[in-house]
Amino acid sequence: MKILVIGATSAIATACSRRFAAQGHALYLLARDTERLDSIAQDLRVRGAASVSCKAFDARDIEGMDALIADVIADAGVLDRVLIAHGTLCEQKDCERSVSQSIEGLKVNLLSTVALLTSLANHFEAQRQGAIAVISSVAGDRGRQSNYLYGTAKGGLSVFLQGLRNRLARSGVQVLTVKPGFVDTPMTASFPKGPLWASPAKVAADIDRALHKQRNVIYTPGFWALIMLVIKSIPEAFFKRLSL
Repeated sequence: MKILVIGATSAIATACSRRFAAQGHALYLLARDTERLDSIAQDLRVRGAASVSCKAFDARDIEGMDALIADVIADAGVLDRVLIAHGTLCEQKDCERSVSQSIEGLKVNLLSTVALLTSLANHFEAQRQGAIAVISSVAGDRGRQSNYLYGTAKGGLSVFLQGLRNRLARSGVQVLTVKPGFVDTPMTASFPKGPLWASPAKVAADIDRALHKQRNVIYTPGFWALIMLVIKSIPEAFFKRLSL
């Protein structure tokens, strides 16, 4: 199987790639930090990947996504699976003070992925098989004052994936929306940790299982489905009084 991993240096993507390598798949990795990317590629070869190819990727280059995906497909040929896992945790207060910061957050966390999927969807639709997995977030399920810019990006992404899933279902292509809760990664290193936090390895195991089971949407860890059900059920008149 040939698997494209976008944002391959992220903690969740690295954990997923290690699982894919151990299963003997061929991997094509995209990330901005090429030095880190080369190090990960070497590790994956040792772990059993059939082959590992790498290419530089900048999520801010929205206009270049078409050409990037065309180059990847020309190099790799058929893609059996794609995992999109890049993103940044926007600083909400900075976004409130700056239009440019807000737009940058939406570019990286939403628009870049929409651009990638627009090109990738056409490829998968034409070949009539494969799977697309995308990291969204529980933050997109309801807007909260503490991270509503990030939540806006992830909420928009989840809706986009709903439509894409509906479109590609008739072509036999799986579209998996992954909604992690709190994950202990370098991006969240400054956050205090507690029992609700999961490791990247746990999230990767859930993603791998969901791909094999042809799932549509997963919360990971699974208890976040119940947590978000409760949060979404709170009436707006009461919810806006909460400091969340």
